[in-house]
Amino acid sequence: MTALREAIVLPLLFLSIVLAASVRPGAQATVVAPSLGSLVAGMVLFALLVRSGALDPHRLMHPARSALANLNGLTVLVTAFVASAQMITMLVPESGVPALIAWVVLVSLLVQALAIGPDRTRVLRGLLVTFGAAFTLKFIILTTLSAPADGRMARALQLLFEGLTLGGVTQRTPHPAEGYLAFVTTVAYLVGVALLPPAAWQMVRTSRRELTV
Repeated sequence: MTALREAIVLPLLFLSIVLAASVRPGAQATVVAPSLGSLVAGMVLFALLVRSGALDPHRLMHPARSALANLNGLTVLVTAFVASAQMITMLVPESGVPALIAWVVLVSLLVQALAIGPDRTRVLRGLLVTFGAAFTLKFIILTTLSAPADGRMARALQLLFEGLTLGGVTQRTPHPAEGYLAFVTTVAYLVGVALLPPAAWQMVRTSRRELTV
């Protein structure tokens, strides 16, 4: 990994992700800090990145590096962790039955992946699918169900889902720009994770695959 990526690109990228994921645009824009649950889930996600070889902390901090280089590495690790926690806060529904289901599914997937110990490629694919599904649930499905019903059919669907979930399916109607901001932020986070320095054994495995192909 180049010094430019470590000292400037990754810290600025993850800090931008933290800011974008915490902002809720609207008539009165608000900033939402990561919840305690998101911090715990972010720790599990961070541990999964290390276990899978998608992130090698030793390449960012070790005694052979200078103090400034270790400080840069620490900045990357801290900003990556905070960005992970803030991403979970952004993608998980805010309340009701959808929030409960999303938390159960997300934690189950993270713990299961941590126990299995997949490689870097599978973890990146898994994050793409998991975050994509969470984005679709919150910003497309739940936004549609929570928006004011314009017709009888839409209102009937809302009443049906509210009846099945005991009235806990509707959410705060987000500002139209919030979904687009969340989409860009999700893509930026996945790119940032892909740019993190992988473990040496992952680099060897990738080289072997390329030679085989």
